[in-house]
Amino acid sequence: MIHNIAEILGLVYREEWALTNFVNSFKDILSATNLKAFFSAIVMGFEMLAMLLTGAPVSAWGEPVDLTNYEIVFEEEFEGEELNTDVWKYRGMGVRRGGYFSSSQVKLEDGNLVMTGEYLEDGEFGPGWYASAVSLKEHYLRGYYEIRCKCADSDAFWSAFWLQGIASPYNASTSKGGIESVEIDIFEAFDGGNSVSSTIHCAGVNGAPEEDGYQSCMLGSFKGNDIYNEYNTYGLMWTEDEYIFYINGVETTRSSFGDGACINPEEVILSLCVPTADKLENKDKSDKCQFVVDYVRIYQLAD
Repeated sequence: MIHNIAEILGLVYREEWALTNFVNSFKDILSATNLKAFFSAIVMGFEMLAMLLTGAPVSAWGEPVDLTNYEIVFEEEFEGEELNTDVWKYRGMGVRRGGYFSSSQVKLEDGNLVMTGEYLEDGEFGPGWYASAVSLKEHYLRGYYEIRCKCADSDAFWSAFWLQGIASPYNASTSKGGIESVEIDIFEAFDGGNSVSSTIHCAGVNGAPEEDGYQSCMLGSFKGNDIYNEYNTYGLMWTEDEYIFYINGVETTRSSFGDGACINPEEVILSLCVPTADKLENKDKSDKCQFVVDYVRIYQLAD
């Protein structure tokens, strides 16, 4: 019934999701057996209503992540003096939107990977705004992906932890509705707000032709805990059927957007993204931000 109402109102995925949870909050209020559960349901209802009406971020209201029967297959604590290029590679070096990606913007300090966004007069590719990206050389299929980090506090640059198909997820012929290739933005931290967003991109959904480009599903904005000054964890459980997102080990949302969950291994990426030139035009050249990553872990079902 809610889906039918959402179609009549022309709601996008995140709005329909918020409406569903808003209705569920009323059910929880009526069934609450103590004051804590009662007031929690009220708060959830108000948050979902705000998201539905204004797009405001919401807290993580779901279940804790369950890693029973999962084992760690990759763990990086960034304890060395420099990035381990046997495991990681620098990604997309050179011109990037309104600036550049350079390996010079990646350091290991005090057990963290630190990516810096800043203006450099003597940068590797000339004067301009610089940041960077790295990715794992090995690709992974399904499982639970988690990062612990402090996001870059910036009104322009943004931190991201994401997966991308080896074949392009932006062409219908290679994405096949996300089954063969998909981009999963586990989190992106935009514009200095204390929240992150999660998004899925793929092409050819429901038979969309090549000329339609790719389709996107922005799943919502979700609150973290002082994300620019404190460490938070952001996770994704990729199963055979869907994608489930987490902040600090608690589910935020889940989705099976596309024509099915991807069946192929994907690239695992950390990036401090350079914005377009118009967002940098009036930016103070003394501004500097850092994306600080404590660890990256990948779990998969044990044999």
